[in-house]
Amino acid sequence: MDYNNAFANAVSEIKDEGRYRVFTNIRRYKGNFPHARYYTDAGVKDIIVWCSNDYLGQGQNDEVLDAMREALDDVGSGAGGTRNISGNTYYHTMLERELADLHQKEAALLFTSGYVSNDATLATIARILPGCIIFSDESNHASMIEGIRRSGCEKRIFRHNDVAHLRSLLEKAPQSAPKLIAFESVYSMDGDMSPMKEFLDLADEFNAMTYLDEVHAVGMYGEHGAGVAERDGLMHRFDIIEGTMGKAFGVMGGYITANATIIDAIRSLAPGFIFTTSLAPVLAAGVLKSVQILKSEKGRELRAQHQRQAQYLKDAFRNAGLPIMETSTSHIVPLFVGDAVKCKQLSDLLLEEYDIYVQPINFPTVPRGTERLRFTPTPLHTDELCDELVRKVSEAFGRLKIAKAA
Repeated sequence: MDYNNAFANAVSEIKDEGRYRVFTNIRRYKGNFPHARYYTDAGVKDIIVWCSNDYLGQGQNDEVLDAMREALDDVGSGAGGTRNISGNTYYHTMLERELADLHQKEAALLFTSGYVSNDATLATIARILPGCIIFSDESNHASMIEGIRRSGCEKRIFRHNDVAHLRSLLEKAPQSAPKLIAFESVYSMDGDMSPMKEFLDLADEFNAMTYLDEVHAVGMYGEHGAGVAERDGLMHRFDIIEGTMGKAFGVMGGYITANATIIDAIRSLAPGFIFTTSLAPVLAAGVLKSVQILKSEKGRELRAQHQRQAQYLKDAFRNAGLPIMETSTSHIVPLFVGDAVKCKQLSDLLLEEYDIYVQPINFPTVPRGTERLRFTPTPLHTDELCDELVRKVSEAFGRLKIAKAA
């Protein structure tokens, strides 16, 4: 067999479909987000970043950076191993306490990423509960899907945000079987939110556990930034709440929060936690400070400004006749394109000629035929930057003859 040819053909097929991904070489300016430098063979130029998940610009917050410097000077760079052997530090312990307090749970557990926290936790839960059936929203993140797959348990996929369909699946399941309902609060590609109260009511009715992914909501919603569940007064009803430290908190890592018994079981049994070198203390220190900031009045001010800028951009796109996807009820602003090739062409044109960096979102991240550009305005994207963006995007749509109707 020609092994190399097999790999080359796999990449060629992706290119033929117009969904080949090119990683843009950029370098942010510390303290001047969303401005960045774009590196090409022809040289370097300034661009505006419009697709970062550093939703509140916390990755540029001087208090966060100072906390990281202090930790670096205090304990050095790496953790020294897994937390079971030599990689458990004061910073990990304090951060878990802070996250548990944020979500009003008894305990929390850190992972190296949000992907790992979903994958490891969901796979382990099902193994702890013999005969468990997991009910999963069809739009759940790949990390949740992978964790459910690896668990080997039975699964039932319900239509996205469809309460009636979930009910019908629960009614057909054996009454005695352990059940877990897994879904997200904010879905990052369409920008919509789940009907979490209705899902929780079904969980109570059918004696099911609940697992909520808040990765695109922690730091962003609620009085203290705990997410949509806090905003809606529902945190206490969830068994497990999962989040990330790499988006609104501006650093890196993932976590779960739950009661002490559940956390102890996952800590003791999940290979994705047990056998992985723990987060560098410098990262834990940065997240700890970021969480503290976003729980404070300063965090509330940032969230209010962020919501204002997201709404401003949505209104500006609509007023320009651009095809904003009306699914979005959150801070995420998707523009519909509907063609993989044109979506990539649009992204390239905006970057090369208009100094706008926004990545195309193609299959498998979204279904074929629903390709889009996904904008994520922050409190640091001013009205002037939003207006400039809309003008440039509108011109680019026209140049590429892309329909301005979703």
